[in-house]
Amino acid sequence: MPRGHIVLCQTCCGSCTAIKLHYCCDMTAIVALPIIETPTLLLREVQGRDVAELTAFLTQPKYQRHIAHRMKDNVAVAEFVRRQLAAQADPRRQVYHLAAEEKLSGEVVGEGFIVAHAGVDHELGWGVHPAMWSMGLGTEIASALMAVGFERLKAKALWCKIMSANGASATVARRIGMKLTQHHVDYPIAQGRRGPVDIFRMTTSDYFDQAY
Repeated sequence: MPRGHIVLCQTCCGSCTAIKLHYCCDMTAIVALPIIETPTLLLREVQGRDVAELTAFLTQPKYQRHIAHRMKDNVAVAEFVRRQLAAQADPRRQVYHLAAEEKLSGEVVGEGFIVAHAGVDHELGWGVHPAMWSMGLGTEIASALMAVGFERLKAKALWCKIMSANGASATVARRIGMKLTQHHVDYPIAQGRRGPVDIFRMTTSDYFDQAY
């Protein structure tokens, strides 16, 4: 197994959120994240070659319905990728954005991010190409992000904001063990938009108390 490679193996038929982690990387310096392998996906840092495949779903109205930051075209996606690449070598970075690559096809079919807020509380988020909805990929991405957040980035708590109308993502959050802690009827979402949002949260003690 190569250095910097984490394998997440689900312990049952795939509906269970319990995972096993095998670390093969230097834990002393957190600049680039290791590759994360789930049953279906490889999650890795965004690369320059990802622009076209990210554009294929990030700009879809169906995908953008329940996300905060919306990109209108490939130019916006290319600029987003450029910023991610520039940040990857910065030891002060607080944002980690990952591409979810399907192992069978090698195509990017989803994405996820972790943002460090105030050093100890980290926000996470995930998304899947609409053509791949209802296949369990959101759960795989979210589970991987949670493992990295707690075990690699040493977060004390992880939280996510989900638009209240996005029942699928709320189901994923509950499936990986997060709990609904707040409901806001008029939350500042992004880019001047406001709306009802639910906040889900998990602490490090909750995470490590989960059964494997």
